[in-house]
Amino acid sequence: MGEILALVEARLLTALGEPDARAAVTFLGTDRIEVLRFVDGDVVRYATLGMSAQPMADPTAALVDPVKGPRAELVLSVRAGLADTDKVLRPLAVLAASPQVEGVIVAPGASLDVGEPLWPGAPFSSVLVAEPGGLVEDLELSEPAPRSGSVGGGGRETGGPMEPVRFLPLLPMTHNEAAWKRVRGAQELQERWLSHGTDLRDPRRGSVPLD
Repeated sequence: MGEILALVEARLLTALGEPDARAAVTFLGTDRIEVLRFVDGDVVRYATLGMSAQPMADPTAALVDPVKGPRAELVLSVRAGLADTDKVLRPLAVLAASPQVEGVIVAPGASLDVGEPLWPGAPFSSVLVAEPGGLVEDLELSEPAPRSGSVGGGGRETGGPMEPVRFLPLLPMTHNEAAWKRVRGAQELQERWLSHGTDLRDPRRGSVPLD
């Protein structure tokens, strides 16, 4: 699936510019995950590259389609120079590998938890997956070529249409916000952030009032 990742990287560079750093992480039994860093003024953005190489699959499904299924990459934006946020590279790679490792389907509204601070001293160990399409547009993928020679002989097998790659923004949550979201839902938490003018890119921010 190198062709897909080449297209994904091109889309990231078109939307975010040239990365000023990149790192690669490989976990046992998974494909390599890269994390690219982009600097835009006082904002630094981290984007994964590799998560979309394989479609995400329902772990309860009897058969896993190697072509069809949702594909995504993750994007985290924080204000630069306020914390050692470059240490988020490995936690981001862990989250990007979770569909392969744990059979997780990452979608808007989901919570993802790495079980430790996202970077040293961070008040966040989890993130809320937000809706895609704002910062980096979805990447449409062409249908794969038909495959011939299916088991049993005769006929042609096609992989079917491929879903677009979606670039999912990650919004760090404090422990209290994550607990509140589990009870009240993602939409109410986002509305609470909006009503209080929360700067979600501030790597040192405290929890929004939840009373």
